[in-house]
Amino acid sequence: MSWYRPSDVGFATRRLLADWGYGARLFLWLMRLFAPAMKRFGLVRDQIHFLGNYSLPIIVVAGLFVGFVLGLQGYYTLQRYGSAEALGLLVALSLVRELGPVVSALLYAGRAGASLTAEIGLMKSGEQMAAMEMMAVDPVRRVLAPRFWAGVIVMPLLAALFSAVGIIGGYIVGVMLIGVDAGAFWSQMQAGVDVWRDVGNGIIKSVVFGIAVTFVALLQGYAAQPTPEGVSSATTRTVVISSLAVLGLDFLLTVLMFSI
Repeated sequence: MSWYRPSDVGFATRRLLADWGYGARLFLWLMRLFAPAMKRFGLVRDQIHFLGNYSLPIIVVAGLFVGFVLGLQGYYTLQRYGSAEALGLLVALSLVRELGPVVSALLYAGRAGASLTAEIGLMKSGEQMAAMEMMAVDPVRRVLAPRFWAGVIVMPLLAALFSAVGIIGGYIVGVMLIGVDAGAFWSQMQAGVDVWRDVGNGIIKSVVFGIAVTFVALLQGYAAQPTPEGVSSATTRTVVISSLAVLGLDFLLTVLMFSI
């Protein structure tokens, strides 16, 4: 007995290609709307406040505890090789290269990404998008573009804040609690962290993650079925797809950055 028919496979493939094409067109349209969105910066500013300020508590608390763990685990690892003075360098490189952009992007996807999808999905289910179209207002230009570019701006700032708070957490554990020399902690960090290669690569990663997570959140909300179940499913897909996209892009970017 056959569990599927060739027509089902063809329909699923056509549907998948159609979804990819729809997403690609929406992404290109949002990229083209950078200048119009900046001309109405008040809309972008409001979304920066919504996405950034409301994500600050979880970013700060998570960054602090990640710094605590890095300081503790890094000290006991480096102590085996007589290199406990390099604790500051280990904490800083771990945060600015990897953990800062990646963990903050995952937290951003769970907090701001899910909120964006739910907001857009509810606007669609409440027929606000249809009302805008009836009034000759482009919902992509008026609703999606300001949120998209606000997310792109906010993500690097959140990643930088995460890394800074994490370094402070590593300092608290390594220097104030364990007793590592404070001068060695900061001097090793300053001598070993390269602004362009380490910090710059982390900024590039955070920008790419901001584009990916924000776009996935807006796409899922804009394409959600206008029902409570549809909005709920779209919110769940946003978190799952965004998290996988962040991890996959992190691997690709790391390979590209350190192979050049």
